[in-house]
Amino acid sequence: MALLVHALACAFGLGSWVAVNGLWVELPLIVNTLPEGWELPSYLTVIIQLANVGPLIITLMHKLSPGRLNERTAIYTILSIGVLSCLLLAFFWDETSIVAGASHSTAFFIITFFLSLVDCTSSVTFLPFMMQFPAKYITTYFIGEGLSGFIPGIAALAQGVGMAQCVNFSQTAENHTGGNGWFLQTQYLPPNFSTEVFFFFLTAMMCISLSAFVALDRLRRQSDENLAADSVASVCSGLDNPAEDTDGDDLKCQNKDESPIGPPLSGSSHSVYQLTFIYFLVVWVNGATNGVLPSVQTYSCMPYGNLAYHLSAGLASVANPVACTIAMFFKNRSLTFLGVLTLLGTGFGSYNMAMAAMSPCPLLQGSVVGEVLILLSWLFFTGTLSYVQVMVGIILRDHSHSALVWCGAASQMGSLVGSLIMFPLVNILKLFKSGDFCNTKCPL
Repeated sequence: MALLVHALACAFGLGSWVAVNGLWVELPLIVNTLPEGWELPSYLTVIIQLANVGPLIITLMHKLSPGRLNERTAIYTILSIGVLSCLLLAFFWDETSIVAGASHSTAFFIITFFLSLVDCTSSVTFLPFMMQFPAKYITTYFIGEGLSGFIPGIAALAQGVGMAQCVNFSQTAENHTGGNGWFLQTQYLPPNFSTEVFFFFLTAMMCISLSAFVALDRLRRQSDENLAADSVASVCSGLDNPAEDTDGDDLKCQNKDESPIGPPLSGSSHSVYQLTFIYFLVVWVNGATNGVLPSVQTYSCMPYGNLAYHLSAGLASVANPVACTIAMFFKNRSLTFLGVLTLLGTGFGSYNMAMAAMSPCPLLQGSVVGEVLILLSWLFFTGTLSYVQVMVGIILRDHSHSALVWCGAASQMGSLVGSLIMFPLVNILKLFKSGDFCNTKCPL
């Protein structure tokens, strides 16, 4: 039973961010088809942040009308919307229409909003639902949440998204150099399977998450019905027999806290200052991992080559579920330790940001050492902060259901603030400069 619940919790976590993560890893193919081109990521950032209206409504309902929100119905609804949206995306992602005299990807934008609504709202519904299970299953849920980015990334690598090579081509006298000659140009290779197939794959992932939730909800309700039928409290209070004379009902009383379904008793307490620090960690970690650094990953990695970029994205996706797995066996709830680990992860993130700011000529560009350093920096940045995120979730789980609701709200607020900070820096002020790896010449 415990192994089954672990598997279901992991599969349930897959549906948390798999759709949005899938869109980001598929962008190198999508931008070559849709009319917005490389401006598309800036549109996506705005759409995803607009979808935060979902968690805002859920959080306000918990605050203003406690107990009125049917959590099961909310999760069934958003997962069903996620399945339908992924399916529609496979058929209509490249449909365009004329808006204000220009061609725009209206179908893609509308469907993306609903997918973002599903993923953003999962932060304040999925995790509180897992409150009904022992803390060890929350860690497994976080592993599934990590896999929601890792699995689409692996699928995109298998698809060959964004793989390129440097090829020679000739320019005629009409070019900006004023003469004929041969030049290197980045040429993207055709994918191994289509974008439509990739979106059908995302649909299957959402179906797996929905099926896992159905099974988890059924197990939880069966457990509640069994406890009620056994009349645990009344039977246990009337027992006078020695342990060796107990019958089946008495054994159920003795073992009721060992059930893999029902939550254990909570004995955790923190001061107001400690809780403030915990929620600050939630905002900071999510702001860095979901808002600030993803906005500049291309700028920090692409100058080292296409392979460095794809390996950094892949290793970062691996680091998340690995960190969650480590948290299953090595639990350190010390706030001092988590604070130090957050500082360490922030240091790696600062290196990544510095390399992005120096694009297209970062430190050690063109050398193996530079490529290894940027790969390790992204790996440890994601791994350390993912561990902090899991441990903070476990700590707040031991407080109350509402603590996990506010944990989800804080994580979305951090992601929102990080994205709003980076959007004008990247898309309006143009503080980060891209470069063509095949053509960029940097001083030694």
